[in-house]
Formats: sequence, structure tokens, C-alpha cells
Amino acid sequence: MPVGHLVPEIVLVAGAVTTLLAVLAVPRRLQWIGAPLALATLATSAWFAVDLASDAAQQITFFGTWAIDGATTWARGVVLLATAVVVVMSPEWFARDPRHGEYYPLLVLSALGATLVAGAADTMQLVIGVLLSSVTGYTLAGYHRRSALSVEAAMKYFLVGALANTLLTLGVVLLFGMVGSTLYEATAAGLAGRATDPIAAVAAAAAVGVGLAFKLGAVPAHAWLPDIAQGAPAPSAALLTVVPKVGGLVALARFVQLLPVEQVGWRPWAALVAAATMTLGNLAALWQDDLRRLLGWSSVSQSGYAIMAVVALGRSDLAVPALLYFLLAYVLANLAAFAVVTELRGRTALDAYAGLARRRPLLAAVLVVSFLSLVGIPPLAGFAGKLALFGAVIEGGYAWLAGVAVANTVVSLFYYLRVLGPLYFEVRREPVPVLGRWAGTAAGVTAVAVVAVGVVAEPAFDALSDVLLLPH
Repeated sequence: MPVGHLVPEIVLVAGAVTTLLAVLAVPRRLQWIGAPLALATLATSAWFAVDLASDAAQQITFFGTWAIDGATTWARGVVLLATAVVVVMSPEWFARDPRHGEYYPLLVLSALGATLVAGAADTMQLVIGVLLSSVTGYTLAGYHRRSALSVEAAMKYFLVGALANTLLTLGVVLLFGMVGSTLYEATAAGLAGRATDPIAAVAAAAAVGVGLAFKLGAVPAHAWLPDIAQGAPAPSAALLTVVPKVGGLVALARFVQLLPVEQVGWRPWAALVAAATMTLGNLAALWQDDLRRLLGWSSVSQSGYAIMAVVALGRSDLAVPALLYFLLAYVLANLAAFAVVTELRGRTALDAYAGLARRRPLLAAVLVVSFLSLVGIPPLAGFAGKLALFGAVIEGGYAWLAGVAVANTVVSLFYYLRVLGPLYFEVRREPVPVLGRWAGTAAGVTAVAVVAVGVVAEPAFDALSDVLLLPH
């Protein structure tokens, strides 16, 4: 039965509603109950996702609107894992917030939106997933209503999102007008099989591309990401810098496969967006004196690297494995960094991290692992991910893009070292208070995962080599 293919998503809906009703019914001192309920929901969804992946053949299902393939399964897993880590980071951060319990249903619904975006095989479903991810994101970003910085970040996120989502919807409507269907399979056949207006096709592709660029934090819809990283509650910033990116990148990889290269020369444009995104992100990060804002610009640059895999689609067998592996490596490293920020009560000035290694050596070590993985230093996960991306674009005929990426990687080393150098080589005498233990635990676990994923890179790529990205 087709509805059975959406059981993991149905579990997320039911779990979010159940968690919301539960936290509305309990007194303020028991609002923390939302966290274990959210974790149970995410674990149950993951269990059904694994069971479905082992039983169901890769196909387009649910009346042609949903893709069951390796990319959907991988995106589900990464999104659920990332959301679970953020749930663990949250209780102590929001302990004094009277609306603490309501935060967890929003996290679950945000995960649902990202998985809907990743698995969409229909442009209308893509719009619905993007809107669900965006609406929950706006609320998560502005959850500290009395913080001017949080409200400002949420407003910028909302305004950029309103424009980008409008363009996405206009692009979808234009595509529907040209081919008479919202299904990906019918859209691909319609664009390839009839004399469509090339200008309209390019305009529609560009509009949808800008809408998806917003989810990635990529040029030209990137401006919200550094503000969210700096101003949103730290757990929210951790989620919003990784989870929408996972769904958006898989969706972008699916969408470009619908476009006929003869009418819509999307590949050079994607390469230019990748180069511009990574270059802007890295250059802007060089001048930051705020660690969270630095992480925001770093997240922009990581989107540029990931888009390299999209450029190589159809020209390199390494493109899809590189994309999926790099997403996991980036998510783990970025979550580890934000878990440290959360455990340190949101401290954000670079000077506040000087000498941290002497007072909090484990947290300092997590930052080292996270940053070196984001740079791409072996044997961490980021190294294998970037190496695969470089190989994919070179094989795909875009060696110049690999050169730009290598140069950007060198540049990124400088601003990460601006943090890591004082971390170890300056002396701090005053104590460094921490939030509790849960965010610190999340930081340690994700740092270990960064190392472990890097160590098993070869078997991971072997397993991902057979992954399909439907529809073709």
C-alpha cells in the first residue's frame, strides 16, 4: 500500500502532536518531558525508515509524488540523527523558559519538513516541504522573544525566506504551465519531449534554484545564515545550519536531473553558484570576531562545496556518494561545534575561547576535531568528503572548480586557526562555567562520530556506490 511508504513521516506527525498535547497538559516544572517524547518519536521514525529501506525496492511511489531510494533513506537518517542531537542539547538551555516543552514538537516538525523536501518527487510536495521547514525554522530562530538579536535574526530569516519561497512557488507554477503536471517524471518527459519556450524554462529553473538555495544558505539567498548562527538560541542555530541543508541538497540534486541540458544549461550556472558560495563564505569568515557568526559563514562555504557534487551529476559515478557522505561529515562536525557553544552557555566572542584548553580540555578537543574536519584534514570525515567532491568535479570536466575549492580550503584554515591557536597557546586563569552535562555529552559523541566516519570512509563509499537518485 503506497501510504506505508510514508510511515516514518507519519510517525513524525503523530509524535509531534502527541508531544505538544503532553507538554500542554503538564505543569511548568515538567516541561522537560517533551525531550524524551521527541527522542522516542525520532527513534521510532528511524526504526521504520530502516525497516522500509530493507523491504521496499527503490521506486517512485505514492501516486508518483514520493521517491523511495537510497538518497531519501540517507537523508532521513541524517536528519533524524541531527534532530536527536539537538534535542539532547536543548533541555538545559531552555530550562527556565516557560514555553520549554513546546520547543520539541517544533524540532520534530522541522525534521519532517526536511525529509519531505528530500524525498519529494513532485514540485507541489517540494513546495509544501519547503514551507513546513521554513515556518518551523522562523519560530525556532526567534524562540527567545525578549532577545533583540534573536528576533532580528528571525526577521531576516523570514524576509529572505518569503522572497525565496515566493520565487520557488512561481517557478513551480511556470513549470506546471509548460508541462501540465507537477510530477517529476512527467515534468522531465514534458521538458524533453516538446518544444517548450527556452526562456520560460530557464526562468522557471532559476526561480526554483533560488528557492532551494535559500534552504542551503547558498548564494544568492544566503544572507540569513550568519545572523541565525549568531542570534538564534544555540540549539536552534545548530539545527537550522544543518537540517534544512540536507533536504535542500538532495532536492536540488533531484530537480536538476529534470532539466534538459540543451534548453537549460544548468551545469555551468551551478558551478558558478558553488564557486561564489564557497568563496564568499570563506572570505567573510576571515574577518569575524564572533565564533557563532564565523560558524554561520563557514556553513555558507560548506554549501558551496556540497553543490560541487550537483555539478558532477550525470558525469561522474562518484557524485551521489560524495554528496551523501559529505552531508553526514558536515552535519556531525557542525553539530559538534554548536554543542560546545551550547555547553559554554552560548559564549560567542573569539576572545572568550582563548585559553579554553587549560580549563575545559575535552570541549577544546571537540572544537579541534570539528574545525579540522570542516577544513578537510585526514583522517577525519571531512577529508574523505572533500576529496570525493574534488574527484567528482574533476571527472565531470570541471577541474577549475576543484582548483577554486582547494584554494578556498586553504583560506578556511586561517580563520579556523584564529580560534584554535589562542585556544591552546593563551592562558586563562578565571573559571569557565558550563551549562550542564547534556550538551557536553552531545559534543563528545558527535566528535567521536566525526573520527569514526572518517576511519570507515572506504566501506562507506562502497556502500553508497549503489545508491540511486530517483527520478532520472
